[in-house]
Amino acid sequence: MSATLTVRRLRIDLDTPLPRHWAGDAFRTAFFNALSMSFPVGEQLFIDSLKKALAALPPEERTRFELEVRGFIGQEATHRHVHARFNAHLERQGLVNSWERRIASRRAQLEALDVRNWVAVTAATEHLTAVFAEYLLARPEVLAGAPERLQQLWQWHSAEETEHRSTAFDLYHALGGAEGWRIGIFRVVLRMFLLDTARQTLRNLWCDGSWWRPSTWAAGARFLFGRDGFLTVSRPLWQLYVQAGFHPAQADDALSRRWLAEHAALAPAVGATTP
Repeated sequence: MSATLTVRRLRIDLDTPLPRHWAGDAFRTAFFNALSMSFPVGEQLFIDSLKKALAALPPEERTRFELEVRGFIGQEATHRHVHARFNAHLERQGLVNSWERRIASRRAQLEALDVRNWVAVTAATEHLTAVFAEYLLARPEVLAGAPERLQQLWQWHSAEETEHRSTAFDLYHALGGAEGWRIGIFRVVLRMFLLDTARQTLRNLWCDGSWWRPSTWAAGARFLFGRDGFLTVSRPLWQLYVQAGFHPAQADDALSRRWLAEHAALAPAVGATTP
């Protein structure tokens, strides 16, 4: 602490409509669409929690965190904007975003709590996101059936989520947050995340008309529970968060750093000269 977080602009086509099953099959598309539906309002929740946390720090600590929080906010605001454009295509396809409304309804509850609890929710969610990001960066074949521009969108988002995975966690501890509360809140967030993801994925499949097809569920079982499936790989990594002495920076970020370095022209820093 404090880390330097670069705010980048993603140079891909977000105007062309999305194929109905852009991720290669109905289940995988419904799952990724569900995650995207949570991002605009969710990212704003994270931004506001860190703004509030920064203001609650004593002046000397605020100075230490200010630059990193500014970078975090810039990255998350960019993610929010990009996924709002992505989600607009989903709305035009007839999908209904109920997850966004649930997040918005919980905001008032978070605002009424001690700021440390709000930041703990952000830190817990950032851990889940970082685990998913590493899963995706390590397995580009997961989105091999997607158009290249959409593969790039999700890989860029994953790389930046890995990059700022420690910010909320460090702020929580700087505010004097207790380990017991951090772990307890993570368990609540994990349950809510799994339930919300499942509900929105199922609703997407229903709206899409793919709910009743056996091939949808066969593909979903392979993606989630296969030998290298998302839940198979992620569950033990999620549980690292509840161990004493855990810190997000303990995980290797080499894939994130490599992707960002190799795609600097695709996702240049804001203010960089365009070649």
